[in-house]
Amino acid sequence: MPRPIEALIHTEALAHNLGRARAQAPNARVWAVVKANAYGHGIERAFEGLRAADGFALLDLAEAERLRALDWRGPILLLEGVFEPRDLELCSRLKLWHTVHCEQQIDWLAMHKTHEPHRVFLKLNSGMNRLGFTPAAFRAAYARLDALPQVDEIGLMTHFSDADSLRQGVDGIAHQLTAFEAVTEGLAGERSIANSAATLRHPARTAQDWVRAGIMSYGGVPDFPEHDAAHWDLRPAMTLRSRLIGVQQLQPGDTIGYGSAFTAEQITRAGIVACGYADGYPRHAPTGTPVLVDGKRTRTLGRVSMDMLAVDLSDLPASGFGSEVTLWGEGPQGSRLPIDEVAQSAGTIGYELMCAIAPRVPVRHA
Repeated sequence: MPRPIEALIHTEALAHNLGRARAQAPNARVWAVVKANAYGHGIERAFEGLRAADGFALLDLAEAERLRALDWRGPILLLEGVFEPRDLELCSRLKLWHTVHCEQQIDWLAMHKTHEPHRVFLKLNSGMNRLGFTPAAFRAAYARLDALPQVDEIGLMTHFSDADSLRQGVDGIAHQLTAFEAVTEGLAGERSIANSAATLRHPARTAQDWVRAGIMSYGGVPDFPEHDAAHWDLRPAMTLRSRLIGVQQLQPGDTIGYGSAFTAEQITRAGIVACGYADGYPRHAPTGTPVLVDGKRTRTLGRVSMDMLAVDLSDLPASGFGSEVTLWGEGPQGSRLPIDEVAQSAGTIGYELMCAIAPRVPVRHA
C-alpha cells in the first residue's frame, strides 16, 4: 500500500476562480498566470480548469512548450521576457508574446531575424523597482521598439507592489497608477496593470485591456488576513491530505518530537500524521498551526519532522489510526481549511506552500 499522503487538484475550483476574475473585470481579457508550474498545481493538471482564459502568462520557455503541446493556440506571454538572444527563435516558432523590460532585450530584437513580427509588452518600473524602464526612459524605449520591423503591436504594462494593502498608510496603488497613466498618455497599445490583488480590490481603476489572474486562480487570497477566500468567493484548487499512522498518549510533562518543542501540561492524545517537510509542509509551522482531522479543526503539536507531524486529538475521541487529515484545502463532510491560514501560522504565504509540494507526493485530479 502506498504512503497515504496525496495532493488533489480541483478542476472545478480553478474554473470557478477564473470566472471570478472575469466577474471582477468584465470588460477585460484574462491572463491565467501559470508560472512556477501553475503555482505548484502542474500545468497539465491545471490546464483543463483554466482553458477558458484568453491567454496564459508564465516565465519559462519550457512551460510555454508544454502549453503548446496541450494544443493551446491562443496567446502565451513571457512575463520576464527572454533571457538571451536565441530565446527569440523559440518565441518566433511558438508565437509567444514577451515582455520587454530593459535595453538589452530591445538590442536582441533589433538583431533578430524573423518572418513574423513579435507581440511585446513594454514594462514600466512605476515604483516596484524590480524590472522595467523608469518613467524617464520609457517613451524612448517605446519609440525604439516602434521603429523595429521585428515588432508588431506594443502593449504597456506595470506591476503593483502594494495592491493588496495600504502603502505607508495611504492608497497602495495611487503612486504607481499615477506614474503609469502619466508616462503612457497618448501611447497606443493594450494595457495590462492588474494582478490578482488589483483585480479584486481595485477593478474600476486597474482592469484595463488585460488582467493577470495569478494567486486568485488557485484560491489563494492576496490580501489575507484582511479578507479571506469566502469574502472574495474563491475556492481552494489544491488539497493536501494524509492519514493518522499512529496515536500516542502523553502524560503531563511528556514531550513530543525533536527538540522537545511541545510539553504536555495535561493528559494529551496525540496523532501522528504521514506528512512532513520532505512533502512540502513547512518545517517552521509552530505548535497551534490549524489542521483538520476527520473534518474537525485541531492543531499541530511540536516540530514538524521530515516525514511526520503530530496533531492534538484530545477533543477528538472518535479519531484515531487511519483518520483522514486535511493539511489544507477541502476536507470531508464539506469542511475546508484555507491554505492562507496555515501559511499565516507558519509565518509565510499561501503562494509558497502551493509551490513547495515535493515531487514524492502523488498528485491527482479530485
